[in-house]
Amino acid sequence: MIGTPSARAARWIVAVVPPLLLGGAYVGQYAFGLYPCEMCWWQRWPHFAALGFAVLAFLAPPYKLWVALAALAIVASGLIGGFHAGVEYGWWEGITGCAKIPTASEGSALDAILATPLIRCDVAPWSFLGVSLAGFNFIISVTAGIAALALLARKGNAS
Repeated sequence: MIGTPSARAARWIVAVVPPLLLGGAYVGQYAFGLYPCEMCWWQRWPHFAALGFAVLAFLAPPYKLWVALAALAIVASGLIGGFHAGVEYGWWEGITGCAKIPTASEGSALDAILATPLIRCDVAPWSFLGVSLAGFNFIISVTAGIAALALLARKGNAS
């Protein structure tokens, strides 16, 4: 088992943050109609991986490795969220087809209408204090992941 208090705290961070963030995403989707775009899904996949690593961190050695991998997956989700937030705020262009609306110059007007995605990545469907859901994922995930890694790095943490 993980013996030090800081390593145990890191393990609990990686066990709690992904289900909370995924739960929030699904509540937003199914209770409030905030359907995910392609980049929203990209943010969810690392949290699913983090959940698997977090479970392993409670069940199988090397515990510290599983916690570290979960923390890195959480940070990866946050970085994707940061990129997505930048697309939503217009700081840069997205790399997916859902990041812009096709124009007639890219083909016929009918083709442009038919190719228009239902859920756009460059428009935040909800924000609070000017921060979108992707922005909150960035803030929470990067903070939690780095905190877990810092706790693991403290002296006296073994296995």
